[in-house]
Amino acid sequence: MVKKIDVKKVNSKKLVAAKAVKSLMEILPKSGGRDSKGQISVRHIGGRHKRLYREIDFKRDKFGIEAKVAAIEYDPNRSAKIAQLHYVDGEKRYILAPVGLEVGEKVISGEKVEVKPGNTMPLKNIPVGIQVHSIEFSPGRGAQIVRSAGGAATLSAKEGKFVQVRMPSGELRRIPSNSLATIGQISNLDWKDTVGGKAGRTRHLGIRPTVRGVAMSPRDHPHGGGEGRSGIGMSSPKSPTGKKTKGAKTRKPKTSDKFILERRK
Repeated sequence: MVKKIDVKKVNSKKLVAAKAVKSLMEILPKSGGRDSKGQISVRHIGGRHKRLYREIDFKRDKFGIEAKVAAIEYDPNRSAKIAQLHYVDGEKRYILAPVGLEVGEKVISGEKVEVKPGNTMPLKNIPVGIQVHSIEFSPGRGAQIVRSAGGAATLSAKEGKFVQVRMPSGELRRIPSNSLATIGQISNLDWKDTVGGKAGRTRHLGIRPTVRGVAMSPRDHPHGGGEGRSGIGMSSPKSPTGKKTKGAKTRKPKTSDKFILERRK
């Protein structure tokens, strides 16, 4: 007789998670959206569930040392899944898990390594057309861009000390060729399709309700007051502090804007 194999049991063995690395976790303090004076500086924040922050290795500075993927874990602090790495020298670290990275595989960072998901190398050594994530703005600073679930930038061209990278937003940007980037697309592609389902879920995430200005009193908001349902009663909408909010430009020029070759659509 041919022995039947339970597919669920076989798959569950691959998904057994290793113990969380407590040395890489710390309590994430709650701010409630308040600054050092105790005043609300960011609205609609407060009442979230307790969390432990996982320290992520955004620098990937252990060059030439292989690491084995011990587990793919959920991280409450970010949209992407994270991978627990066990290095040959005994050190453990967390990284953002790319699509296709599985438990038991090996990853490495270095000047010239194999082009496969999870490996990290300078942009100058990555072939044109390859998808990358966790990109450094400047060498040695650590990954700062393309870190969200499903995110991937494409290496478009190389020109001297810079490379051209097409961002997920459609923006074309010049980045120093010595900056590190990780091969592949970030995991958890279905995250953008997630539906809250109930008000309680957003409260657990620390998002408080948003109240319309016209539903408030005049002392709480410029749109407040009036008998029954009423309009805002002014030429342009305003914020709770009285600043114009429709059409007013809020973006401040950054020093890195000079590296943008093509704006996002």
